[in-house]
Amino acid sequence: MKTPFPIDRSRSSELFEAAKGYFPGGVNSPVRAFQSVGGTPLFIAKGNGAQIWDEDGNEFIDFCCSWGPLIHGHNHPYVFEKIVGTLQNGASFGAPTRKENELAAFMLQRLPFIDKIRFTSSGTEAVMSALRLARGATGKNKILKFEGCYHGHVDALLVKAGSGLITFGTSSSAGVPESFANETLVLPLNNTEALQACFETQHQDLAAVIIEPIPANNGLLLQDKAFLNLLRALCTKYGVLLIFDEVISGFRVAFGGAAELFGINPDIVTYGKIIGGGLPVGAYGAKKNIMSFVSPEGPVYQAGTLSGNPVAMAAGLAQLELCAAAGFYTKQALRTQQFIDGINSFAQTQQYPMELVCVGSIFWFSFNGKKRITAADQIASDMSAFNFMHHFLLSVGVYFGPSGYEVGFISSAHTDAQLAFAAEQIKAALAAYYEK
Repeated sequence: MKTPFPIDRSRSSELFEAAKGYFPGGVNSPVRAFQSVGGTPLFIAKGNGAQIWDEDGNEFIDFCCSWGPLIHGHNHPYVFEKIVGTLQNGASFGAPTRKENELAAFMLQRLPFIDKIRFTSSGTEAVMSALRLARGATGKNKILKFEGCYHGHVDALLVKAGSGLITFGTSSSAGVPESFANETLVLPLNNTEALQACFETQHQDLAAVIIEPIPANNGLLLQDKAFLNLLRALCTKYGVLLIFDEVISGFRVAFGGAAELFGINPDIVTYGKIIGGGLPVGAYGAKKNIMSFVSPEGPVYQAGTLSGNPVAMAAGLAQLELCAAAGFYTKQALRTQQFIDGINSFAQTQQYPMELVCVGSIFWFSFNGKKRITAADQIASDMSAFNFMHHFLLSVGVYFGPSGYEVGFISSAHTDAQLAFAAEQIKAALAAYYEK
């Protein structure tokens, strides 16, 4: 299983060895360590358009896109211009600026299911705040989440399923007290019977249900719309708040995210990634009656020195202005579908047990021959095929996030020639693995 040729990672290796003395595992976020795929992580030096360069000078077509936010690629000239223009007046004030108003107005005018928004500095922070808001608004404590959905490193959501179908979660990270996990119920995705039974027995204690309407952190787990509609109906019936975690899907599959794509209105929604234009931003929003609980208007406290940072607001507004162009999402979805169709046709002809799945401009490699995987336990645990492909593709200049559970992204900066080249290299990688 040799790749066409090894790439020089000597400088990245030196930097990684040094980083191990500074950071746990040598990284500031676990997946960056390349432990899933093996080998030395690349230290990235620069990016432009759909390309990145590492510290050794290797050039790659980038399908990670900083894990999603770079929907217009690296260093987009319009976004860059707005960042630099704002930065000239100062980087941070810890006080209100006009930029916050401008981005909020632009978003709220196009998101009919929310009236007000609160900016944070990350998606995790947005989710944490949304949970606190739900509890404060309802006076109830318990939260329902689903296996296979990731909502950031929030204590109450770093839980895994217990021993039964309807059960309290158990901690899945050291440092999370079981008492925190006990406030969280965990169900399998796309299981209507378990969902209905849970609401019938637990609704009096449930403050909210949180779900990635398009789960994209543990594979791409496309849900039946009927399941999401049932979830909305049960929340309405029992007075439980529905939280859509759209940190990845928001502004990626449609301007209004999965809520717009499916025509389902959440009670609270969380955002991140794209609304920062490559800078750290998160947000949560809801109707006025719910947001009125947030301090200083209400009793639910949440704050942040860098919340609404003017440089991040300027980057986000510039990026969303580009996203709001007529036909943008239709074109992106079409380009992505064409990209995966060619690869899938090849894999099917060769009878390889692999199929690419996509929604909007998000796609994922499914290696167990099932096109529609709706729950985490349906994913094949053997990631050897992806791991081989990852190293093969690095050797020919194509970069994906270093985990088979992570999704890929196509940006507006990817050219037709780059997509065609990447598709041919993916086919070659598949052939090299399955015909070894």
